[in-house]
Amino acid sequence: MEARVGSAWRLDLGANLIGSSAVRFRLWAARAKHVSVHVLDRGHKPIPMEPREGGHFDLTVEGVRAGGRYWYVLDGEKALPDPASRFQPDGVHKASAVIDPDAFAWTDGNWSGLALNDLLIYEIHTGTFTPTGTFEAIIPHLEYLKQDVGITAIELMPVAQFPGRRNWGYDGTYLYAPQSTYGGPQGLKALVNACHAIGLAVILDVVYNHLGPEGNYLASFGPYFTDRYRTPWGDAINYDGADSDEVRHFIISNALYWVTEYHIDALRLDAIHGIYDFSATHILQELAAAVHDQARRLGRRIFVTAESALNDTRVVTPPEQGGYGLDAQWNDDFHHALRTVLAKERAGYYQDYEGLKHLAKAMNDGFVYSGQYSRYHRRRHGNSSKGCAPSRFIVFSQNHDQIGNRAFGDRLSTQVSFEALKVAAAAVLLSPNIPLLFMGEESGETAPFLYFIDHGDPALVEAVRRGRQEEFASFAWEGEIPDPQDPLTWERSRVNIDGPLDARRAAMLKWTRELIGLRKTIPSLGVGGAHPEYHVVAHEEENVLITHRRGPQGPDALVVLSFNNAPVSVRLCEPEGRWLPRLVSTAQEFGGDEQECLSRKIIIVPAGVTLPLQPYAVAVFLRDT
Repeated sequence: MEARVGSAWRLDLGANLIGSSAVRFRLWAARAKHVSVHVLDRGHKPIPMEPREGGHFDLTVEGVRAGGRYWYVLDGEKALPDPASRFQPDGVHKASAVIDPDAFAWTDGNWSGLALNDLLIYEIHTGTFTPTGTFEAIIPHLEYLKQDVGITAIELMPVAQFPGRRNWGYDGTYLYAPQSTYGGPQGLKALVNACHAIGLAVILDVVYNHLGPEGNYLASFGPYFTDRYRTPWGDAINYDGADSDEVRHFIISNALYWVTEYHIDALRLDAIHGIYDFSATHILQELAAAVHDQARRLGRRIFVTAESALNDTRVVTPPEQGGYGLDAQWNDDFHHALRTVLAKERAGYYQDYEGLKHLAKAMNDGFVYSGQYSRYHRRRHGNSSKGCAPSRFIVFSQNHDQIGNRAFGDRLSTQVSFEALKVAAAAVLLSPNIPLLFMGEESGETAPFLYFIDHGDPALVEAVRRGRQEEFASFAWEGEIPDPQDPLTWERSRVNIDGPLDARRAAMLKWTRELIGLRKTIPSLGVGGAHPEYHVVAHEEENVLITHRRGPQGPDALVVLSFNNAPVSVRLCEPEGRWLPRLVSTAQEFGGDEQECLSRKIIIVPAGVTLPLQPYAVAVFLRDT
């Protein structure tokens, strides 16, 4: 990267405006002998670029303004879009467009971001969150998310340009270009700016383990990929082989681009278990360090989080202790353990999880699998996360993967009872970790979230269909899987964000809001600190989980979660003291029947006290000080 100071960092790849009527084009094309740039609106032939050391080419062209379209022509034959294109207005196969990154009038100069512990994340798929499916269409709903739900950050599923109009985003092929059908660069900046105006952070899901197959021309430019490693999506990105320095530069520049030009507050790195790097400094460590350094220069809090199936604490361990230095990672173990308790699933990877004791371990320690044998993996899996702060883990009962990678995209709201759904929400939102909700979850949305694509190659479409069938084989799901290419599959996945709520959904929304309100106002129910500050006990015979939470100030909290589908009584013997009921899921205001026995305080003495609970119930007590 070019040496830049502070917020003046500029992307040194692609098309960069110089003044108002000239553009410097810069490209790495190690596999080409000659490269030309063809600026379409000038009516001229392709102009040869100047070769530079290491396979670079550059050229400054006068008379080019923002909006101008251009191609790169490799060795006089291939006319291809720019790998670092900031905008692909006509899709992945068409010419790139020059944009002015300074054209947007930001108003968030006083925004410095949120603390990691204050994140309550709401995951959004831009294309299905609203009827129009654009960035700016989300803006009218931000007040609802902040005030009516209580979240503090939205997390956008990947927005890098993908083929067609319908896609989850993980088939993106232009990592620097916000999806044109979502509203492109201006639309994304408008959304981020609006979020910051009301105090919401923005997390962006980015994909650095693969690129989608359609419109992926990177291999024509240079050795971006390697066959030394294989991923579920094909050849791995070349992070440690010959010429990998430029590949790493391309990816790290992309991370800095999002947090600088788009004011993004955190990155969520997709499936880092598909990133292979045996160099002395892992790409994840280098990327996290670059983002954190830029955050300091910008005077903002900016985080790097990741999805990982490795159960490896090195992801969030500081570099000086031998780790990669990321800020947090998703904890799938929490989800899997919770779902096996609630929905009794045992197929696929759920076979590894053994009910309440594993959920208690996920809450107490982080990883369930911390080095023991896994039946699903058929080997020992993971390492111990006992020493990791709870803020290092992001937990959820649902997300895009855990819904959409089911054969029929069915949400938890269609699989368990209403009361059980409230228990799941409490388990997530009152956990000592960072909670994440998937769009619509706050009110018990029942619309599925299915897998959908809009590819132009019939052979590729058929390959995707076949791959989905094979992926679901280990789960033994029966029935005809919805066609991912069918526009109806996409339409069925829209959430009901604008429509009126029935009584049940209104009660669920109120329950979610109350849980978040407790988390924000009772310090002991926020993100946990050192492990002695919380303790989770599983009463396996009764199928009840009890969490004792202590905070830096304010009252202790006692959270009782009954996963029993019948009335049950549980014996409480500790911690001693007088406890006042603060929140009960079976109250009428949350769609249940008020429990008279929980309308008064309870006193726990050494001999213990018996607490009766209705089926699938949550009771939150605060210590009477």
